[in-house]
Amino acid sequence: MQSNQSYILLFCCFFFIKLGFGQDIKSNKKIIIPKIKKDTLYPKKTDSLKFIKKDSVLLKTKDTIVNDSIKPKEVIDDIITHVAKDYTIQDAKNKTVTLYNEANIVYTDIDLKAGIIIIDYKKNTLFAKGIKDSTGYTQRPVFKQGGQESEQDSIQYNFKSKRALIYGLKTKQGEMFTYGDKTKRVNDSTIYIRKIKFTTSDKEIPDYYIRTDKAKLVPGKKIIVGLSNLVLADVPTPLFLPFAYFPMSETSISGFLIPAFDTGSTSRGIGFQNGGYYFAINDYVDLAVQGDAYSNGSWGVRFNSNYNKRYRFSGTFNLNFENIINDIRGFDDFSKSVNYNIRWSHNQDSKASPNSRFTASVNLGSSQFFRQSLNQFNVAQTQNNTFNSSINYSKTFVGTPFNMAVTATHQQNSNTESITMTLPSLTLNMNRVFPFAGKNGVKKNPIQKLGFNYNMQGQYLINTTDEEFFTSKMFETARSGVQHRTSTNTNIKAFKYFTLSPSANYEETWQFDYIQKEYDPTVNEVVTDTLRGFKTYREYNVGLSLSTNIYGTFNFKKGRLKAIRHTIRPSISYSYRPDFKDKYIRQVQQSSDPLDLQEYTIFDQGIYGSPSGGISNSIGITLNNVLEAKVAPKDPDSDEEDEKIMLLNNLNFSTSYNIAADSLRWSNVSFNAGTRLFKDKLALNFNGSLDPYQVVEVNGSAVRINKFNAGILRLTSANMTANYSISSRDFEKNDKKDDDKNKSGNGANNPPDTMGANINPTGRLGMQNKTTSNQNKTTKTDLYRAKVPWSLNLVYSANYTNNGLEPGKIGVHTVGFSGNIELSPKWKIGYSSGYDIKGGAFSFSRFNFTRDLDSWQFNFNWVPFGTNSSYTFFIGVKSSTLADLKWDKNKPPDRVLF
Repeated sequence: MQSNQSYILLFCCFFFIKLGFGQDIKSNKKIIIPKIKKDTLYPKKTDSLKFIKKDSVLLKTKDTIVNDSIKPKEVIDDIITHVAKDYTIQDAKNKTVTLYNEANIVYTDIDLKAGIIIIDYKKNTLFAKGIKDSTGYTQRPVFKQGGQESEQDSIQYNFKSKRALIYGLKTKQGEMFTYGDKTKRVNDSTIYIRKIKFTTSDKEIPDYYIRTDKAKLVPGKKIIVGLSNLVLADVPTPLFLPFAYFPMSETSISGFLIPAFDTGSTSRGIGFQNGGYYFAINDYVDLAVQGDAYSNGSWGVRFNSNYNKRYRFSGTFNLNFENIINDIRGFDDFSKSVNYNIRWSHNQDSKASPNSRFTASVNLGSSQFFRQSLNQFNVAQTQNNTFNSSINYSKTFVGTPFNMAVTATHQQNSNTESITMTLPSLTLNMNRVFPFAGKNGVKKNPIQKLGFNYNMQGQYLINTTDEEFFTSKMFETARSGVQHRTSTNTNIKAFKYFTLSPSANYEETWQFDYIQKEYDPTVNEVVTDTLRGFKTYREYNVGLSLSTNIYGTFNFKKGRLKAIRHTIRPSISYSYRPDFKDKYIRQVQQSSDPLDLQEYTIFDQGIYGSPSGGISNSIGITLNNVLEAKVAPKDPDSDEEDEKIMLLNNLNFSTSYNIAADSLRWSNVSFNAGTRLFKDKLALNFNGSLDPYQVVEVNGSAVRINKFNAGILRLTSANMTANYSISSRDFEKNDKKDDDKNKSGNGANNPPDTMGANINPTGRLGMQNKTTSNQNKTTKTDLYRAKVPWSLNLVYSANYTNNGLEPGKIGVHTVGFSGNIELSPKWKIGYSSGYDIKGGAFSFSRFNFTRDLDSWQFNFNWVPFGTNSSYTFFIGVKSSTLADLKWDKNKPPDRVLF
């Protein structure tokens, strides 16, 4: 708002100098500055004035004062354009210029529109107002410059004293709309406003506003207001603020973060949350330090930072540390725990370096952080048993076939509290090269098609636990190694319809630690020592595969079904690998009997394992089936093409036969199948394993014997999943469906919102973590009447196992459902639940109720039962400017005492 007043001041000064008298009275005409009268601009003096007029579009006027060291200088460097729909009047006697009806004055990037604009040179004033007609008061003055805009009922400005009066001001600064009944500009640094309203609602009648009787504005610095009152729908509320301070700056500024009062936890007592300080470090990075404190001694601290450098990189960093105390010291249920969580996300702009890239996604910390946290009610994370992190740097060496990647990874299981990390993993790849290719890369014969590739991977692997994490013990069991792989292959056309593909693979492993076992007679057991040193082993294998495609078409003469096409892709392969383990085998006594020996290799606990044992001389067989149909259009006279429908996406079988084995030469037959039905709404997937051999019971467990089943194959395991999605759009006409696809949340490509996002009370808005680019836009739509949009997603899962000794049994048998119901254009209910058919109980369930209140947002997230029974309630302003204008309430999950 203060910038708008400055713009008006500049505009009036330029306009007065630009606009002269003695011109034709015409609308829509550019004004070229004529000779300027000295008694108009300056008081009469005895000094003579010399005017120099240049005949150009951009006029420069110089005033020279004789015998005086002061030389006023006026420079006009652009054209003023005026527009008036009805007329433009210049009164030379009274020294006024009047523009009437849709008056518009443009100078450089300044644009002033109003019903009436009057310039009075005698009084040195500019006046702009609207026009009153049968429809009311219209064409209010609108002032624009750059991205700034203000609207008012009328404006009067004195360019000599630099004072202004504005009535009925309406302006927008960022997301904030400001309304003022009377605005008085005293000078360049002080502006007073009477009866002012602040709001982020863009409606003609705002949903809400903060009202105050008077305010003082210091342009570019601050707004200070007196007693303020929150008004909802033009109804005053009992919420008052004795005074308020609004910093006015386009850049971020540091300041205190007001804490929220919390009574949601009975075990920790009352407390305060999210209090702290915000540091606006510079234009690229900020830092927010927040803390929680409770009456029983629990406390927490959080560090949140965002950074962004345009065309280079951006990211966020979050560190949470909490000291949690439950109940009172001395009681049986007293407990104390320390939890932490570190999250870091970094993205590099693709323009920064096209041949290299650095990214990071880190989520690590205490396994129980999201279950015990003071201030993190992330329901999804409580159901997630793993934390994963990765930091990646990749580089492509231009002009060479090589590329490199360095990765640090972290995997954490919150149930077992085990942690696995690679610090780091280095990978070097060489893309396939064809050294024998012909001129210009031509590859016609098998020699020219002979290609080579290379891969090198090195790792430093750490296996530790929550207890030893970030201690020196985590490095005691660390392992490291490097593995090199290279392969070559080609293909030969055989017997016209077959493809013959020979291949060879070589692998070399380097390890920087190895084991040594010795028998300790004092404790009668084998002791394993890990030693540091360089050890290596090598492996290779060769293979040959033969494959082809077989097509079969079944044509139909009647009905819409024209044909069914069956594609069969059989493949048979042969591979040979020698026994590499035999020469590395060592023996150690494992009991008091000297003849009781145990075999091992020094690589058994290596990062890449030990060499392969036993000769592999096997034949592999695979068979892939695809089934498609061709269907004619419903209207035989239409120009539409026949529709192709996938009946069976895949039906695959695979097995192998080991020639070198002395028994059990056939492996299990693995199979999998998948298809989509009902216009791709139902997805079915099925997989399993078939065993050709019989089993017998040995010490209570099933052991395979070298004897085929009577029924040839026995089903040992099977899994089936089915997903079905349906919505109200499926029952509407096609044209209606197409319209709905363009609406947010109703597109066919949008997955069903099973629950709504999780609510994070530490977030800025305390609301759903969704894209908020359109949050301040008012949704205008017809009432749903009898039509209520809805969506439903069903998931069915079951598995079957049979060990051959007992009757087969079903292990998992569940059905899950989720979806949304839109009771009105702005009321939405989300749900997610399931039922364990075998266990006879409901699975984890969540419900979400959302109300779009235009400039406000209401959300209620509820877990009705189970160990995570909880709720979170939120209602607040969407805009980030008044994000603290909210009320949220939450109930964390109950503690299990017995």
